[in-house]
Amino acid sequence: MIEDFIDALRNFSRSKTRTFLSLLGVIIGVASVIIITSIGASSTKRIQETFGSSGLDLVSVSPGGFMRRNRDAVGIKFDESFREELFESIKNVKKVWYKNSATFAISYGETTVSSSATAIESGYLEMCNLELDSGEYFSVTDCVMGVQKMIIGSEVASSLFPDGNAVGKGVLVVCSNTPFSFVIAGVLKEQTSGMESSTTGIYIPRGFYSKKIKPNPEADTIMLQAVRPSYCTQMVTDVTNYINDKTGTEGSARVQSMQSRIDQMSSITNTVSMLLSGIAAISLLVGGIGIMNIMIVTVTERKQEIGIRKALGASPFEICRQFLVESAGITLLGGFLGICIGLLLSVAIEYAALMPYAIKLSACFVSFVFSVFVGIFFGLSPALKASKLDPVEALAG
Repeated sequence: MIEDFIDALRNFSRSKTRTFLSLLGVIIGVASVIIITSIGASSTKRIQETFGSSGLDLVSVSPGGFMRRNRDAVGIKFDESFREELFESIKNVKKVWYKNSATFAISYGETTVSSSATAIESGYLEMCNLELDSGEYFSVTDCVMGVQKMIIGSEVASSLFPDGNAVGKGVLVVCSNTPFSFVIAGVLKEQTSGMESSTTGIYIPRGFYSKKIKPNPEADTIMLQAVRPSYCTQMVTDVTNYINDKTGTEGSARVQSMQSRIDQMSSITNTVSMLLSGIAAISLLVGGIGIMNIMIVTVTERKQEIGIRKALGASPFEICRQFLVESAGITLLGGFLGICIGLLLSVAIEYAALMPYAIKLSACFVSFVFSVFVGIFFGLSPALKASKLDPVEALAG
């Protein structure tokens, strides 16, 4: 087979134009598959980077749904007894966090910033992997006693304190027409933070919210922390079913997780990539038909060579193998060039689109193997035709 392959390379060099045209369909097909799968993988990677790595183990539960179809859905109270029920009834729950929200107008000097503030429990920001640029997190005592401290995002800090040094400064907060004084306990570092904002977020102890803003409140939102991020998608289904069974109606709560959203978006991206890859692979089949046509012409042109080989004792199997190796050699070379061109174009496209570079090695391997298979499949008929030629007729031309 090595000699057949070397002989095939010599034949390729004798008819460069014909070889190039034969290679073109295979190169385009393989390169297209590589480009499409690489862009798909890059899109998935960008989605993951956009959402960030934190918060992937969280499932959010809030009352009702914004586009709820069932207007008769029964409301549900997010009180402490419901927290215990969730923890005991739902599998793979590490901890259940409660939080509330309120609209704050924060003033320092002549500057006022209005934004939604989130009342959280001790350890919540640490669990979300939100890092502090300066200051300190809320302690357990701060949250239980309802200390009037505040942790703010980087953009809020730069708006209120353009000169920096926000930690320790006192601000005036107006909530529901009631003024409160707060001390800035910390400033968050700007980062991709998943479900919570490290730039525009405003966080206060939930104990203050329950004592001064709304006594003994129910939670506005429940955050279930899963043991592992991989459990979140199933946990969304489990929590939804549990609440539906508890209330007897659908739409009583809106349950979602960042991991399930990423999985859904990645699934859509992968499906589109597979569909486009299948369409691109059609060009490989078209290239295979072209190779079959070229090989039929080659067999016709080389009848005398076939006759001489048979007269010297070459078996039909050896003749068949010779042309199969030549056909597979074309697609092997085309597959290799297609992968190289596909990778180069993928890098150029993703660089121009400012996308993170990603490549599926499995796509390279599959497209390469498929291209060789196409060469063998479409080269089989001409090879069998060559092996069955009568030596006398072949020598006669």
